[in-house]
Amino acid sequence: MPQLAARIGRAKPSAIMAVAEKAKRLKAEGRDIISFSIGVPNFLPGPHVYEAARQAVEKDSGQYGSNRGPDALLDALLLHIEKIGLTGYTRANCATGIGAKHVIYNLAEALLDEGDTIAFPVPYWTSYMDIAEIVNAKVQLLPCPASQNYKLTPQQLDEAMAKKPKVFLFNNPSNPTGMVYTKDEIIALADVLVKYPDTWIIADDIYNRMLFDGLEYYNFVLARPELRDRVIFLDSLSKTYGMPGWRLGFMVGPEQVAKALVTLNSNHITNVPEVVNAAGIAALTGPQDVPDQKRVEFQAKRDQVMDVMNAIPGVVCPRPQGAFYVFPDISVAFGKTHGPTGAKIENDVDFCNALLEAKGVACVPGSAFGEPRALRISYTCPTPQLAPGLQRFQEFFAELV
Repeated sequence: MPQLAARIGRAKPSAIMAVAEKAKRLKAEGRDIISFSIGVPNFLPGPHVYEAARQAVEKDSGQYGSNRGPDALLDALLLHIEKIGLTGYTRANCATGIGAKHVIYNLAEALLDEGDTIAFPVPYWTSYMDIAEIVNAKVQLLPCPASQNYKLTPQQLDEAMAKKPKVFLFNNPSNPTGMVYTKDEIIALADVLVKYPDTWIIADDIYNRMLFDGLEYYNFVLARPELRDRVIFLDSLSKTYGMPGWRLGFMVGPEQVAKALVTLNSNHITNVPEVVNAAGIAALTGPQDVPDQKRVEFQAKRDQVMDVMNAIPGVVCPRPQGAFYVFPDISVAFGKTHGPTGAKIENDVDFCNALLEAKGVACVPGSAFGEPRALRISYTCPTPQLAPGLQRFQEFFAELV
């Protein structure tokens, strides 16, 4: 019979969704499950977003939309990024997609030929590796362990850029670690990047408004304006506005890159649905009380999680200052056995499986993010579930022998 394309053999299902689906299945079977697995914000946008969507449905023309995005949405995106200091861009610098993941995939298609190299720090968001493998790019990993707070150093970056990767992909604030680069750290990295003019720079900064402890977002273009012709800024409505299922992501960057993504959209999706665009405009231009309130709530949840991580002997967990994740190094548990069940813990996958079976707590193994000594906790669960879930996590550690 005919064979599938070779790229399908390189495509892998999302490791995060696999854990989430297993947790959902156990819950449907009657198990008491608390999920720390999937990065869904667990709040809804304000009522003005739904009203805008209703009006769009009532006024629907039934026609195709713009491959780039409607002018009103592009203008809203430009105003949105101006608030974080990214000025001087026009509609021609913008492109939209079905979520930021789709935009990243389109960027991989637009920037990477087969065999080109893409470099990114470890831990990384799982889809970076998956997308790179699908397009058959070479991957250059830059290990950033807990001992260096999961952050890339200028020296590491310099050594990596000297190998001339076609693309450098950077995530700040970070998924899975929640770490945030300070202004000085961004400046130091930008000073390295200006030395290597043949590398595209993708700044996947979709958590740029989810910052804690008074930190302010900073970007490579702000640090070194001469990088503007190479930096591609990504954002999304999913995390900030509680709209992951609406699937609206966007990029702002060099005009030729935006044009390439518009061309790909014309072949892949034609356009983001107009009702989604209308909701996106409302989210970006309307009241910002919901995202502002949730940022405060997530900071309090971060503190609650860190109190427990710091209380468990041997667990190393750098303090995150953004997004809604913590990424503890739990390798102290390797080689031990969970006393009540007899489950042996040899690695992060064993740990997460045993934790789910014994305590009903779902976490994502760190190996999904390139760091097998750790696991990711997403603390976006309903607030009443957080304390019991953390208590079960701590109990599990106490039962290891």
